Amino acid sequence: MSTDVLPQPLWKPGRALLEQSNLKKYMDWLFVKRGLYFRSYHDLWDWSVTDLEDFWESLWLYFNIKSHDLYLEVLQRPKHGMIGTKWFTRSKVNYAEHVFRNKTKDRPAIIFQSEQSALTEISWETLETEVAAVAAWLKQRGVRPGDRVAAILPNIPQAVVAFLATNAVGAVWSSCSPDFGKTAIADRFSQIEPKVLFVADGYFYNGKTYDITPFAQELSFSLPSVKDTVLINNINAENRPERLTSWEDILHLENFGIDFEPLSFDHPIWILYSSGTTAKPKAITHSVGGCLIEHHKALILHQNVKPGDRYFWYSTTGWMMWNYALGSLLCGATLVLYDGAPAFPSSQTLWTLAEKAKITHFGSGAAYFIASMKAGVSITSENLHALETIGSTGSPLPPEAYEWIYKYVKKDVWLISLSGGTDVCSAFVGGCPILPVYPGEIQCRMLGCRIEAYSEDGKPLIDELGEMVITQPMPSMPIYFWNDEDDEKYLGSYFEMYPNIWRHGDWIKVTDRNSVIIYGRSDATLNRGGVRIGTAEIYRAVESIPDVKDSLAVYLEKGNGEGTISLFVVLSRDKTLTDELKQHIKDVLRKEYSPRHVPDTIEQVSDIPYTINGKKMEAPMKRILMGQDPAKCINLETMRNPESLKAFV
Repeated sequence: MSTDVLPQPLWKPGRALLEQSNLKKYMDWLFVKRGLYFRSYHDLWDWSVTDLEDFWESLWLYFNIKSHDLYLEVLQRPKHGMIGTKWFTRSKVNYAEHVFRNKTKDRPAIIFQSEQSALTEISWETLETEVAAVAAWLKQRGVRPGDRVAAILPNIPQAVVAFLATNAVGAVWSSCSPDFGKTAIADRFSQIEPKVLFVADGYFYNGKTYDITPFAQELSFSLPSVKDTVLINNINAENRPERLTSWEDILHLENFGIDFEPLSFDHPIWILYSSGTTAKPKAITHSVGGCLIEHHKALILHQNVKPGDRYFWYSTTGWMMWNYALGSLLCGATLVLYDGAPAFPSSQTLWTLAEKAKITHFGSGAAYFIASMKAGVSITSENLHALETIGSTGSPLPPEAYEWIYKYVKKDVWLISLSGGTDVCSAFVGGCPILPVYPGEIQCRMLGCRIEAYSEDGKPLIDELGEMVITQPMPSMPIYFWNDEDDEKYLGSYFEMYPNIWRHGDWIKVTDRNSVIIYGRSDATLNRGGVRIGTAEIYRAVESIPDVKDSLAVYLEKGNGEGTISLFVVLSRDKTLTDELKQHIKDVLRKEYSPRHVPDTIEQVSDIPYTINGKKMEAPMKRILMGQDPAKCINLETMRNPESLKAFV
């Protein structure tokens, strides 16, 4: 239940934001054009998830979505459930075409920096010329709408060019970061049978150079569907392996501008992948129209991205945040890319980039901000005068990280914590420019996202922990999983627990102020005496102890309905887990939270298992510790640090 003491906000929107934000302009438009007046954000949200057709149609009109055919119906529901929902039937759109509506000579399209290259600007004219050349080459090589184009590329401008060209001709994009293992990439791309493969000859990370040319050649030959492999020289300009097409040669091809292919709203735009911690990763397929309208909504209304802003999110091409950040180009913003390790050569690297590139919107995974806080990063906020928002996602951002940002980064910045996923290539809960920011809380449920916290028997809860569910369809939900006959994997991923209700697998609380707190993955939730505990609470308390660098908590059920909480800790250099330290950890958890949070066992390990995208592998470790075969629980090539498993197997 609610406590009597109300938390104090760390930030409140100023008058200018309240009056001039994109969200306020949209609300004013609704009043003038539709006669709809909303006193508060929550009233607006309630309308957006109740009157779905009017809401999504209003966005179509407000953002002036260009269709090559008039739509017949905004929403066409299936007989049962959400799978098969149709949006804006008969409309024909193109994501890349909407990106190039913003071309201008007044500002660059992309700003790029890497470990090896200084800050570089890429004009809209250059971007358009290169996209036109690659699109012309794709057509010349027989790539047609619906064909798949795959990429193994670092976060470099050529990846953006290749995606825009792919979408322009109506093909389906899918990318992996080059630090994925060979098997991990083959497991993904073999499912979707790409016709063309874009590869880099290598990448830079943490001061080291990695040549992947032999691996790229081997992979291209092992995928029978691949007819052409294009090599981008990223580490060696002289690299010209036989039987591979040169990126530079493509750019010199004659072309006559970009001919954007009109695509049905539900035509696939890209294929993203589940983490693949157990079986082969699921190939989650999104629609052109769904991502187009969702990214307009999420970035313009919820993050207040405007023409001329500079938008940055630290990501690899294998994380959905790369695709999401592309949406900033729809808003008329300049997309800022960085390729390399976030803390090389120092913890200041990305913060220095924010200063030099005059970044307006700076985003990264929550782990990055926690690491910056622990490293004692010193930032002079005067140097970040352009910075308006800081975005965080990937895992829950603890309250002390919120406070660190306001104390040590910038006191008047708007901190936007997001949570969503690969499943919708966007966020379900996120920022709101007309609401305050409270420590540890996400500001709001996003427009059009009917999010509830459900009890086990399917009742919505307020100010109590519950399963995060989505009870109404959204346009950016997957159209299908690739090669998923009868939607078996789709249904199994989201709809098993509550019939026709999307269960996302997060453990959340919707406060009585309609903000949201995420406590971690519900499939890794700790259960003590019937009281459910999110792992994020454990980590927040334990990792505040100076001697503890990292931790992992796992709940192990017993046959009698009871269970134990096991805590694994990584300690600072030369520290050993003594009985005194164990007791201190237990005392902190008891004091900060409750006796129920105190683990039954505490063990020291050298490292905590993480996915490549930086998420703690709670559920797979739980299955391994319950005695399941590790080979069936985890794919090593989806791991950032597979050697960490030794302590658990």
